Amino acid sequence: MKKLGRILVLIFLCGMLVLLGGFLALGMYYRNNFPVNTWINGVYCTGKTIEQVNRELTAQAEVPDVVILDGAGREWLIPSAELGLYPDYTSVLKEYMRKNATVLWMNNMKEPAVTELAPAQYRWDDGKLEEQIMALEFIREEGLREEGCSIRPDQESGYYLYDGNSKRLNMEKMFAGIRKRLAAGELSVDLSGEGCYEDLEDTPGDAKQRALWEKLQDYFDCKLTYDMGAEQIPLTPAILSSFLKADENGRLLPDESGQPVIVREQVERWVDELALKYNTCGTEREFRASRGDVVLVKYSTYGTELDTKEEKKYLLEALSQERTEEEKHIPVYKQEGFIRGLDDIGDTYIEVDMTEQHMYYYVDGELKLDTDVVTGKTAGNRRGTPEGINFVYNKQRNRVLRGADYATPVKYWMPVKGAVGIHDADWRSEFGGEIYKRNGSHGCINTPPKIMAELYEMVEVGTPVIMFY
Repeated sequence: MKKLGRILVLIFLCGMLVLLGGFLALGMYYRNNFPVNTWINGVYCTGKTIEQVNRELTAQAEVPDVVILDGAGREWLIPSAELGLYPDYTSVLKEYMRKNATVLWMNNMKEPAVTELAPAQYRWDDGKLEEQIMALEFIREEGLREEGCSIRPDQESGYYLYDGNSKRLNMEKMFAGIRKRLAAGELSVDLSGEGCYEDLEDTPGDAKQRALWEKLQDYFDCKLTYDMGAEQIPLTPAILSSFLKADENGRLLPDESGQPVIVREQVERWVDELALKYNTCGTEREFRASRGDVVLVKYSTYGTELDTKEEKKYLLEALSQERTEEEKHIPVYKQEGFIRGLDDIGDTYIEVDMTEQHMYYYVDGELKLDTDVVTGKTAGNRRGTPEGINFVYNKQRNRVLRGADYATPVKYWMPVKGAVGIHDADWRSEFGGEIYKRNGSHGCINTPPKIMAELYEMVEVGTPVIMFY
């Protein structure tokens, strides 16, 4: 009996040794091969070597484009396929094996080990890398950049400082930085962060240009705006640049002390151009009549005219002054319209249509009053009402209108051009139609008394009056 017991114990011990040996053998096997029930990035890895799993992971990996961020913050994309770029998982797989190829593999018997791993680095074709990088537009731009600093003309901003010494791309550092990031498993490279840009030393000529640019910034900080009414014209660097002395190529010609030079004639030319744009006295303009068509009317007594002599004097002095706050300047006028701006008639005016024998009064574009009228006689001894753009230059009550052969009392009188005006006519019982041709006025606009009383109270002195046939 004892002998049988010893035999059974021996058999048990042998079995245990076999099991232990098998367990140790599997442990040794899983030091070089992935344990049972192991999944990495969707790949079944059980029993496979690191090299085998790496090949499978590489084959199925979708590699994003490489992103290069240049010194100006612009992104440049290079397709990974163009670089022969592929991920290498070798080091992360070795680390996984180091941590998991122990007796812990037995845990996989209960539940699969599912893991997601990112590549620790990338491999690429270095020749293709250089070829693709050198084909990028910002590399071409860098190659075209001249060294040195200079102030150059520009249509929009007047002048700008060309700086060919700052932030120069160091090609050697750039390639080293890109390779470093790819080798570290990163597909986005910020060249500024990699220290790929450096500054060149200024020459004495460059230093002078920088000093002139600083003085130019003080000059550009004019803080002056021409208030033209409906339009505001700030003296921008582009306008201010047009006043400065320059050579035939537009390059600045400072004085001996390095200060920019203001040319009187160029300032005066700008004022003349401003006047040409805004002056309306004696000119003609199109006017959309209430009847629907567009008529051509000449400015007569009404209009705008800048005092260019005074404006030239003012601007030359203003350009030499410093301002701490924004300033708006209303120009000096020889004659100023009721409304200031390119459209100096605006939306408030009296319209006298002498063909239709009708008068309209608009305020801010809204029709406030309209009526039939009788204008100057056009038959026989013609005293037709003159065409043109005029204005109400006075208002009087109970005035006697006198001429060579008449003296007519009126209650409301609004002269618009010399002795021609708008007034009530209580001696008339009818208005409009063709009365004016044979029984018209001496040139004035005869208006029904009740309507004239309303108009008189509403209209301001200075209101434009557009008169046309």
